[in-house]
Amino acid sequence: VMDAEISGGMPAKKKYMDEAGARTIIPKIIKSGYKALNLIHYFTAGKDEVRAWSVKVGTYAPKAAGVIHTDFEKNFNCAEVMTYDDLMELKTDAAVKAAGKLQQKGRAYEVQDGDIMHFK
Repeated sequence: VMDAEISGGMPAKKKYMDEAGARTIIPKIIKSGYKALNLIHYFTAGKDEVRAWSVKVGTYAPKAAGVIHTDFEKNFNCAEVMTYDDLMELKTDAAVKAAGKLQQKGRAYEVQDGDIMHFK
């Protein structure tokens, strides 16, 4: 990455890699690392940003909320959950909710890879 910044930026690096037929294996390394460490991602989203959070497979919603802030775990009420696939298919939070695919989950909910969550 640093060499790309020095020699003309990431677009120049991408152009060079495309011309040379080179491929990066960084996504494969990341996926393999997550699998080896028994980790999954969940997401939180607001008007200004989307954040990805990492938790162990089998983590329950209150513990996942605690990754963001310990007060979220202590004061956990419920989590509103939608799947990434539902959001991509329906395009907006409102459409997911209107389709009945926004679910309210309690303390016993096991977070799934790719969940989009809002904690209450």
